[in-house]
Amino acid sequence: MKNLTNMMKQAQEMQSKMAEMQDRLGDIEVTGQAGGGMVSIVTTAKHEVRSLSIDPSLINPEEAEMLEDLVVAAINDARAKAEARVQEETSQLMGGLKLPPGVKLPF
Repeated sequence: MKNLTNMMKQAQEMQSKMAEMQDRLGDIEVTGQAGGGMVSIVTTAKHEVRSLSIDPSLINPEEAEMLEDLVVAAINDARAKAEARVQEETSQLMGGLKLPPGVKLPF
C-alpha cells in the first residue's frame, strides 16, 4: 500500500510540473526563417505568432505567390523548432523517464 501512496504522490507532482511547463511554453520564443532569412516569424512554443518580418525587396505584387510560399515555409520552420523545444522541456521534466513508443507528452 505504501508503494501505491508513493506512486500517487509522484503522479500529483508530475501533474503539477506538467502544468508549470505548459505555462512556460508560452514564454519560449522560436524564430522560423525562409528565403535565407528574408522572411522570418517568431512564435511561442505554444504556436502563437508573435511577429512576422518580410524583407521589403520581396514585396512585389507580381511575385505574391513566392512570398506566400516563403511565409508558409517560415511558419513551418518555426513550428518544427517549437516542437523540438517542447520535446526538450518534456524530457527535462520527465528526468529520463522512458515512455512507450508512440506516447508523446504533453498530451
